Amino acid sequence: MLEKLRPLFDRFEEITALLSSPEILTDSKRLQKLSKEQSKLSSIVDVYLELQRTNEDFEGNTAILADPDEDPEMKEMAKAELPDLKKALEDLSQKAQIMLLPTDPDDDKNVILEIRAGTGGDEAGLFVGDLLRMYMKFAESNKWQVEIMDSSESSSGGYKEVVCSIEGKNVYSRLKFESGVHRVQRVPATETQGRVHTSACTVAILPESENVEVELNMADVRIDTYRASGAGGQHINKTDSAIRLTHEPTGIVVQCQEERSQIKNKAKAMKYLNAKLYDVQMSETKSTEDAMRKGMVGTGDRSERIRTYNYPQGRFTDHRVNMTVYRLEEIMQSGELNDIINALAADQQTKLLEHESQF
Repeated sequence: MLEKLRPLFDRFEEITALLSSPEILTDSKRLQKLSKEQSKLSSIVDVYLELQRTNEDFEGNTAILADPDEDPEMKEMAKAELPDLKKALEDLSQKAQIMLLPTDPDDDKNVILEIRAGTGGDEAGLFVGDLLRMYMKFAESNKWQVEIMDSSESSSGGYKEVVCSIEGKNVYSRLKFESGVHRVQRVPATETQGRVHTSACTVAILPESENVEVELNMADVRIDTYRASGAGGQHINKTDSAIRLTHEPTGIVVQCQEERSQIKNKAKAMKYLNAKLYDVQMSETKSTEDAMRKGMVGTGDRSERIRTYNYPQGRFTDHRVNMTVYRLEEIMQSGELNDIINALAADQQTKLLEHESQF
C-alpha cells in the first residue's frame, strides 16, 4: 500500500513547492487549480504518513523479536505491541484503499434538479411539491443555495414539473443518488372511502457543466420568447420575459420564466441547456467501466423505482439498499436525508471495493 501511496505523496510535495513559486502566485487560475488539488491530496498524505510510521514501528518490533541478543524485557514489550500495530496497519490500509477508489469527476459540481409528476394525476403533482420542499430543506441544512428556474403548476396546487439550480459544496456527490422514480402511497384528500392511492414522480439530478466542457454552437440553438404563466402579478401578462431554448441537433428543449428579466432568464436557461447537453455527452462517451461504477447504486434511469414513501405506515423505504425507516413525516418536513444518502454512498463504496479486488 505504501508503494501505491508514494506517488501521491510526491505529487503533494511538488504542489506545495509550486504554490510558493512567484510564477504560480501571479497566475490566479493555476493557483486555484493547484490549491484545489493539494486540498484533495492532503487527507491521503496524512494516511500515508501515519501508515509509514506504523509500518516502521511494526518492522522495528519484529526485528527486536528476531534479535537473539535483544533484552528479554524489550522482547516482551515488542511482542505485546505487535497485535495492535498489525490491526492499525490493516485499518490504515483499508482506509487508504477506500481513498484510492475512483471518484466521480462531477462530485464537486453544482446541479440542476428536475422533478416531474408521473402516474397518479393530481396526487402526483402534489407530491412534486412535497419533494421540492424536502430537497429545499436538505439544501438549507447544507447551506446550499437553491433557485427555481422553471415551474409548471397543476390545477390541484401542486406542480406538473419544477426545475431548480442548487449551488454549494459537493452538491452532486450528495444528491446524485436521488435520480429515479419516487413512489408515494397515501390517501388523497378527495378520497371519500379512505383508499390508499399510489402515485409517482421522476427526479433527475444533472451536474452543472462549465461552458468549456460542452461544445455548444449557438447557431444550433433556437431562442423563443413568450409570456410567463402562473403567479407574478401584472408583469406576467405584459412582457415576453420567459425564454425557451431548443437545441436543434438533439431536440433538447429547456425554458426559464422565473425571473422578471429576459436577460436573467436567458442566462439561467443557457446554464440548464449546458447541463442537459453535458448529461447526454457523458452518457454517450463514458466507458463500460464508468457505466458500471455509475450503476452500482442504481442506474438513475427515469423508469427505475428507487424509493417508496408510504404515508399510512409512516414508512420511508429505499429499495436499492433495502433500508426502511418509520419517520416519514419527519424526513419530509426537515429534509433529513443524511442517513439514507450515507447508506447509499457506503453501499457504492463496498461494491467498488469488491470490483477493485477482482483485478
